[in-house]
This record gives sequence, structure tokens and C-alpha cells, in this order.
Amino acid sequence: MIADVTAADEIYIVCGYTDMRKSVEGLCAIVEDKLHMDPRRRALYLFCGRRCDRIKILMWEPDGFVLIYKLLSVAEGRYRWPRNKDEVRNLTWREFDWLLSGIDLEQPKAIRTN
Repeated sequence: MIADVTAADEIYIVCGYTDMRKSVEGLCAIVEDKLHMDPRRRALYLFCGRRCDRIKILMWEPDGFVLIYKLLSVAEGRYRWPRNKDEVRNLTWREFDWLLSGIDLEQPKAIRTN
């Protein structure tokens, strides 16, 4: 099945700004060179540009890469994207849902620590 994101074992958000003109090959190079990871693992890699109104998701399927592109409408606002460019962050499925819904990943009241 094409673009079945639920098949991914891990979700990684690539913090900082990504040049959204990059294609699959350019995004794979970021994953390999900057993150020192294999883009062919069962994972989603999320990238965001400077304007924070669009994201790209790179994923590997057995027969090739899939690139998912989401552009928010003007009324929807912007993604709340972590900006420390030297980071890669592993997300839970709940955080992935929050992120795609435009909710800040830092939700101290949503998860009780006690």
C-alpha cells in the first residue's frame, strides 16, 4: 500500500529549517549525512521549512521512497516546529498527531508525570 504511515516503527522530526525545494534525494542526504541514519529503515522523517506552513515526510517502502507534502491553508496557521538545527527528535504517535494538528509538542498539562 502506498504511504501507509502506520507501517513505520519510528518517527523522527528533523529540527531546524529545511530547504523545502529538496527532493527525495536531498532529504535522504540530510538523513544520511547530518543525522547518520539509514533513510531506508521503517521510519518517518519529518522536515519543515522556514515559513512553518508546510512539511515533508519521507518514508521508505519496499519498492521505493514516498514523499508526503502537506501545505496548511492560510487560515490554518503554522506548524510549531522545534528549531534547534542540530537536533533530531524521536516522536510518539501522539506527538506526531499533535504536530500535524498544529499543536505544540511541549504539552506539560497533557501528560501527567505523577
